[in-house]
Amino acid sequence: MSQFNSSIALAEKVSWYCGLFLAIMLVLSWFDQYNESEFIVQMQQHMMVREKMPCDEIYVVREGETLQTISEKCGDPFIVEENPHIHDPDDVYPGLVIKITPFKNNR
Repeated sequence: MSQFNSSIALAEKVSWYCGLFLAIMLVLSWFDQYNESEFIVQMQQHMMVREKMPCDEIYVVREGETLQTISEKCGDPFIVEENPHIHDPDDVYPGLVIKITPFKNNR
């Protein structure tokens, strides 16, 4: 009979620990969901700020772009002067890497 009582006591302890574990997991999952949604909001805010920035310092020319359109888009009127590897301003092609330094008054 004592072996039966000790089995019941052990089962009650295991049951209590499982309940405690589940409660902890529930609380942790709530924090995880909160942090995930907060992370998503922060990423959206970052993307909005990023869209307002004219260009990165290193810019890769895309199809259909000219130095004039890049200059206007990025606010850098001195692209040719700052990129000595551009020998002919009319010879700009997709994939060309250029340095962008936005004009300070445009920032």
